[in-house]
Amino acid sequence: MALADNVGSAKPSENIPFPEIIELNVGGQVYITRHPTLVSVPGSLLWEMFTQKNIRSLARDSKGRFFVDRDGFLFRYILDYMRDQQLVLPDHFPERSRLQREAEYFMLPELVKLLAPKLSKQNSLGDDPCQSDPEELSPNTDATCNLTSACATLPSAAAGGPGSAITSSVGAASADVRRAGFITIGYRGSYTLGRDSQTDAKFRRVARIMVCGKTSLAKEVFGDTLNESRDPDRPPERYTSRYYLKFTFLEQAFDKLADAGFHMVACNSTGTCAFAHDQTDDRIWTSYTEYVFYRE
Repeated sequence: MALADNVGSAKPSENIPFPEIIELNVGGQVYITRHPTLVSVPGSLLWEMFTQKNIRSLARDSKGRFFVDRDGFLFRYILDYMRDQQLVLPDHFPERSRLQREAEYFMLPELVKLLAPKLSKQNSLGDDPCQSDPEELSPNTDATCNLTSACATLPSAAAGGPGSAITSSVGAASADVRRAGFITIGYRGSYTLGRDSQTDAKFRRVARIMVCGKTSLAKEVFGDTLNESRDPDRPPERYTSRYYLKFTFLEQAFDKLADAGFHMVACNSTGTCAFAHDQTDDRIWTSYTEYVFYRE
């Protein structure tokens, strides 16, 4: 009996080891890697999670994967760095500042240093306002820098001398450095057509507004409201049809395009009857609509 009591009072070990292969769910993106990779940088957040914490205390998703509530698309660069402690980014990488913020969160100081903007001595003294990280320059930065340099070489402009007319023309040019181009926005909508052809309150229900066009133009117009998660590494001069907006109000998209100097030049729409309700005879219609905007 005494032996049975001792066995019944024994508690299972809480120090359950981590498996060799670990599945991660980072912001909805699934990654599979080895445990030594996650603990390769001592002192980092991942090292702390998978060495210092109990396996039972870590958050998991519905399928049992370890869950980290961060940007799932940028995490691949964090994981690449954890593998060999080297930073390799694609050409014209537009997310450098955001990746630096992720590196700070995951407590990777060496990666933070690699991502920090490279400033020259002149820039630190304020002598050259056009020095910056070449990967963060917009397509029109060279033109802006040239205009700034031209203004700096006209000392007589401040006194109303002969250079003032040239300065005025240069200033007008600097105010109009926006490039021409097309942006197309499209959406799939649905509406219900009831008896006597009367529509209900669900007319023009928009699930997602898609954005097609040149990457640099889309980012200029929509800024932080542009969701780039489906095509995060697209260079500024390339075109994409995979962006979409973080809001679903068409008028808000129209306002942003109008503020940026775009005008609608074409639109088209198609509609099909998806199915009819058996009891009410209401018909559910789906449609796809595109609006084409152009800026000269």
